[in-house]
Amino acid sequence: MKYTKQEKKIQRHARVRAKVKGTKERPRLSVFRGIKRVFVQLIDDEQGKTLCSASEHELSKADKKLSKTDRAKKLGALIAKKAQEQGISSVVFDRGGNAYHGRVRAVADVARENGLVF
Repeated sequence: MKYTKQEKKIQRHARVRAKVKGTKERPRLSVFRGIKRVFVQLIDDEQGKTLCSASEHELSKADKKLSKTDRAKKLGALIAKKAQEQGISSVVFDRGGNAYHGRVRAVADVARENGLVF
């Protein structure tokens, strides 16, 4: 039986989620990579709550003209800033079934540079 790309991604995400759990002290940094935009959330899985989030909708007009990877870097910095405002310094990374390269890696690298510990 041949699986579609979407089914393969769902299987990969299920494998990641089986191992990655977020707590209030160390929330899960979840990255959703769509075709046009990237969305990032810090999630407390014990209570099922999103602690803070960032999306490309929050970027300035000048930032929206950048490449997709550069916009992802801006999001990494934005989510790190929001996390530090809430007193969060340590997270677990959830790549969401995506490969760790491109926009997903850009978010992670810049978030690390801005003070989040994975």
